[in-house]
Amino acid sequence: MTAPTPTAAKPTVQKDRSMAMQKAMVDGNYARLARAEAERRKVAYTFVPGNINELLMCFDLVVNYPEINAIQNGMRKKSGRYIMEAEKAGHSEDVCTYVKADIGMMLKGNIGPNDERLPNPDVLMLSYTGCFTFMKWFELLRHHYKCETAMLHVPYEGGSGFSKNSRDYVVKQLKETVIPTLERVSGVKFDIDRLREYLKESQKAEENWVWVLESAKHKPSPIDSYFGAIYYISPIFTAFRGTPTATEYYAELRREVEQRIANGQGPITPEGEMKNEKYRLVVEGPPNYTSFRDFWKMFYDEGAVIVASSYAKVGGTYDFGFRHDPDHPLESVAEYCLNCYTNHNLPERVRMLETYVNEYQADGLLINSIKSCNSFAAGQLMMMKEVQKRTGKPGAFIETDLVDPRYFSPANVKNRLESYFQMIDQKRRATAA
Repeated sequence: MTAPTPTAAKPTVQKDRSMAMQKAMVDGNYARLARAEAERRKVAYTFVPGNINELLMCFDLVVNYPEINAIQNGMRKKSGRYIMEAEKAGHSEDVCTYVKADIGMMLKGNIGPNDERLPNPDVLMLSYTGCFTFMKWFELLRHHYKCETAMLHVPYEGGSGFSKNSRDYVVKQLKETVIPTLERVSGVKFDIDRLREYLKESQKAEENWVWVLESAKHKPSPIDSYFGAIYYISPIFTAFRGTPTATEYYAELRREVEQRIANGQGPITPEGEMKNEKYRLVVEGPPNYTSFRDFWKMFYDEGAVIVASSYAKVGGTYDFGFRHDPDHPLESVAEYCLNCYTNHNLPERVRMLETYVNEYQADGLLINSIKSCNSFAAGQLMMMKEVQKRTGKPGAFIETDLVDPRYFSPANVKNRLESYFQMIDQKRRATAA
C-alpha cells in the first residue's frame, strides 16, 4: 500500500491581541444573527458607510451588514462561487462584486460566513452616502424578501464640508420617516435618552480610534493603516459602535499600540512584525479580500507600511474632527452620515490624501483601483496626478477587485509594486543629490 502523501502544514498567521478580540466580536454578532429567529428578535440589514447603528440599537434590532458578509466570504475563499451564481441569474460582470457575492449567497440559502443560515430581514435600512449601487442593491433585496424598507437620503456634498440645510434635511427624515418605521417594525418606542447613552460610548471609542490612526505618524509606524486597519475598523464601522464592548476594544487597541511605540516596534502582520520600515505609503481605494494575505505580503516583503488610507475612513472621517455628540443626538447622527468618505467630492478627497502624504511623511500615494467599485474608481487617476503635483511625491496605480478572485493577478500587481518602489528609490537619490 502506498503511504499517504503528507498534507502541507498551513503557514502560521501571527495576530496581535486586538485582532483576536475583533474576531471574537464579529463571531459573536454572527451567533446573535443565527439565534435571532428562535429568540424572535427583529433583524435589520444595513450598510457600513453612513450606518446609524446607535439608532438601530434603540429598537433592539439585530443588525446584519451585507458588505461584511461579502468581505468575510471573500477572505474565506467562498465569494467566487457566489459571484458565479449571481451571474448565472443574470447579473452583469460589471456589477459591484459585493452585490453579487451577497445575491449569490442569498440564492444558495443565505448561509453566512459562519456556515449558519442568516435570518431574513424585517427591515432594510438604507442610508445613502454617495454610492448609487446601494440603492439598487436594496431594491433587489426588497424584491426578494418583501419586507419594509427605510431610506435615509444623505445629500452629496459638492462644497467643502456640509451645510446646515443638509443636516436639517437628514434630521427631518430621521424624525418623520426612519424612526416611525423602526418603531412600527420593532414594536419598541423610541427613547432619545437611550440614544444619548449609546452616543457617549461612541464618542469614547472614537477618541481612542483617532489616537490609533495618528500613531502612524511615528517612525517606525506601529500600525498598518490599510491592511491592519481592516481589523481595527470593524467594531466602529458596524454593529458595535455605541456599545461598551467597542469602547473596551479601542481602549485595549490603544494600549497595545502605545506599547509598540515604547518598544520601537512596527506593525504586526500575518508574517510577523514588520521590523524594517523602508517605505511609507498612503493608499486610496479598498483592498482585495480574496487574496488578502498574499496582497499584504507583497508589501511586507518590500518593507512597505501603509501609514494612512482612504478606505479606513469609509465608515467615518473621525480624524478630521467629527465625534458623535450626545447633547445633540439626531443632529450628530446626521452629521456622521454626511461626513463619510464616499460622500465627499473629488476635490475634498484630494485634499485629504494630500494631507495624509504630508502629515504622515509618506513616500507617495498608491491607488488600488477596484474594477467593480465606481464609488472609489471614478476620478482616481485625476486624484493621483493632483496629489503628485501638490506634494512632489510619486504616485502609482494598480488594479484588483473586492471579492472576485478572477480579477487579482499576483504577478501583475507585484511587478507594478516593484516598479513603484524603484521609482521612490530614484526620487530619494535625486533629492539627496
